[in-house]
Amino acid sequence: MHTRTLALAAATALAATGLTLPFAAASVADEPARIASDFNGDGYADLAVGVPSGSVGGDAKAGYVSVVFGGEYGPGPHGVRRITQATVEVPGTPEAGDRFGAAVTSAYIDDDEYADLVIGAPGEDIDAKADAGSVTVLYGAGDGFSEAGTAARGAASNDAYGNALVAADFTGDTDVDLAIGGKDKVVANFNPLTAGTSTVMADRMGGRAPVMTTGDFNNDSLPDLALGYYTQNQPYTQSHLRLYGWNKDESSMGNFWNNSNGAANALASGDFNGDGFDDLAVGNCREIADENIDDPCGPEELTKGGGIHIRFGDANGSFGWEQQTFNQDTAGMPGVAETGDGFGDALAVADIDADGHDDLIAGAPGEAIGSAAKAGSVTVLKGGEMGLLDPAGAANQGTVAFQQNTPGILGAAEAGDRFGGALGFGDHNGDGVPDLSVAAPGENSSAGGVWDLPGAKAGGSVVTPNSLGLPASSDPLAYGAVLGK
Repeated sequence: MHTRTLALAAATALAATGLTLPFAAASVADEPARIASDFNGDGYADLAVGVPSGSVGGDAKAGYVSVVFGGEYGPGPHGVRRITQATVEVPGTPEAGDRFGAAVTSAYIDDDEYADLVIGAPGEDIDAKADAGSVTVLYGAGDGFSEAGTAARGAASNDAYGNALVAADFTGDTDVDLAIGGKDKVVANFNPLTAGTSTVMADRMGGRAPVMTTGDFNNDSLPDLALGYYTQNQPYTQSHLRLYGWNKDESSMGNFWNNSNGAANALASGDFNGDGFDDLAVGNCREIADENIDDPCGPEELTKGGGIHIRFGDANGSFGWEQQTFNQDTAGMPGVAETGDGFGDALAVADIDADGHDDLIAGAPGEAIGSAAKAGSVTVLKGGEMGLLDPAGAANQGTVAFQQNTPGILGAAEAGDRFGGALGFGDHNGDGVPDLSVAAPGENSSAGGVWDLPGAKAGGSVVTPNSLGLPASSDPLAYGAVLGK
């Protein structure tokens, strides 16, 4: 346990610089520090934005990914690359409805010094199988990217592989694995250099992509998969949060924890109380099925406007026994809980101030700012010894909220902007402090945009389709609706 605590402490310190550390029992000194999304190896985290609604060559919703390179002045001034299935390195061809870029993540798939870009296209047709879906890995290189390969292909029509993605070394073999969302299933690829997959779970998900994140929730020094999904009258109503970890005896991912009746719009993991164990944040957690039987998301009154439910890890392996729940009506929390706020619809985690307690950023894209409905806001919740609340049950000191009318934030809060609709972290300017990416996919009549807030503070810059010179599209781009993790 002491070895694991040291490794997690190092990982927390690295997170403050935008670096990542693989889960492993080996000495921290054995692993080189890597920047999570540095595709060109220049020492700066890059920003990857999926634009699945974008037109390519006249094909509506063929989709693409916009990679905005980081540098001394943050994302924007240091170059951008638009990647489509017409890009020379990328397999396939752009076709209407492919939705290339519907999910995006980064990982060191081929284990070199460059991060690789993993892209889902759930609308991709495979031979005669409509909407089977696919996952592409575009390998990083000194000039941005080099070759590409296919990491998953749907086996049947409407499999929709690639509607969600996360990457981690689930098996502990030091190579990165992928968990891939599809229609009514999640599959895993334990060797993304090839396209082979195996089923992790299959259940009705109501036509929605699963929400997923990773963390070590069972204290075995390996990352686990957390996923949430729900259905409503399709043909029945159900909702689940589930954890899966590597079963060495079965050589597969096994389900070891469940919480039924609670649904989530976002998941994120971090060590919010600094005890060396991973905790799970459940965004916009609410009860979908079996009303009044239990409170899977904490006190029901705290789900108004969107509640965030925290399940804490501990040394005894009794994950989730200790809990916290809060919404915008919680003492010390900026704002007021109102129906439709969507507090927790997007989540991101980093130890912003490097105090050993991870901080949680929560988007509320449905928040009204004055008379501007769904203008959106984000809240930065500070971690502490008790987690994200103090002993009195109030938000920790330093918890703040930002919206487009906040001094220092570029632009103005307007109806439908949905500021906070997606969130991410990366040290884009190389100063050793994580920078917060905040998307407003409804900005400028749903053209969209992504704000870069250095150190998760007011200020910074914004990139939009216009500032990046992206081509016009037959459908609104909603730039920022999909951010790379």
